[in-house]
Amino acid sequence: MGMLELQNVDKVYRSRGKPPVHAVRALDMTVKQGEIVALLGSSGCGKTSTLRMIAGFEDVTSGSIALDKRRIEALPPARRKVAMAFEGYSLYPPLTVRENIAFALKAQQLSRGEVTRRVDAIARLVEIEDILDAYPRAISGGQQQRVSLARALVRDADLYLLDEPMGQLEPQLRAVLRGRIKGLLAERGMTAIFVTHDQTEASALADRIAVMEDGILQQFASEKELKSRPANLFVASFIGEPPMNLLETELARADGGYRLSIGSDMAFHIPGGAIDAVARTMLDEMRHVRVGIRPQKVAVGTGDVRVRVVSNQWLGDQSHVAGECAGRLLIAVTPSKVAARPGDTISFGLAPRHLHIFGADGNCIRHAEVS
Repeated sequence: MGMLELQNVDKVYRSRGKPPVHAVRALDMTVKQGEIVALLGSSGCGKTSTLRMIAGFEDVTSGSIALDKRRIEALPPARRKVAMAFEGYSLYPPLTVRENIAFALKAQQLSRGEVTRRVDAIARLVEIEDILDAYPRAISGGQQQRVSLARALVRDADLYLLDEPMGQLEPQLRAVLRGRIKGLLAERGMTAIFVTHDQTEASALADRIAVMEDGILQQFASEKELKSRPANLFVASFIGEPPMNLLETELARADGGYRLSIGSDMAFHIPGGAIDAVARTMLDEMRHVRVGIRPQKVAVGTGDVRVRVVSNQWLGDQSHVAGECAGRLLIAVTPSKVAARPGDTISFGLAPRHLHIFGADGNCIRHAEVS
């Protein structure tokens, strides 16, 4: 089970009297067999529309969807061999929790004993053993969400689709279930895609993360690559907490490399040898670029950049220090407590090797060196 291939998939919603909404645009994506993938993005970015097209609950406007080389975009949901847990739960009100979960197994013609064994096992995994005889109307939203999740995971399918699978759960239970669900998926080699707006959830569960915005797949990569090699400004600013510092700079050739300056208060020199030939050709045509640096790469208490402290928060295991320089706000994260109050002047260090450079089109021209 289940390599998935989406080729040039578009989704346009049309309503009489309203302009069309282009929810998903020319989406190309391949999910490997046994891979766990997160669709990550803000509300309205196209991630749920993508999931529902794969499941068959939304028509594809154009493009193709193949599961194990089998074209499925024109098939009804029941023939796709896809199991889905809905954000809205979609439980059957007249059936008990046990019957709701077991309903998904009816088509497999299993013995009553095997059905009972599977239902009990998945109920233990998502911690709903004590409500198996209850009806959906009598349980909480978080419990209903776990029932919907159990009903999808108990099935034998080629692909599992999970829409905000743990959005209604309290943080402690959510953390426990993430580990259990990832273990179940990995142990059985299950191919899965889940929708989330939570970066922590995406990082904890997914092998790769597909970052979407405005219906467009911005980047599809591991969390490590998204942070160290963001494809563009959107990914750079969206991935990471706190987000990447981004600064508009003037660009000039200097000493065989490039000088990036922000007024007279902040400047960086990038040696020519630190930039490949393609990037140098692009930079030679530019006068302004944006540079980015992760807050974790900003050194506190050392360096040439003098900042006025705006805030200094100790979070129990790290300090988040915001400083203002040349009218720009910089965020630094350090594992140590920082003895500085708002209004104090301290030093920040921004090493050129830690800088990403973005062109006018927002695409990354040069990534920071890995360290």
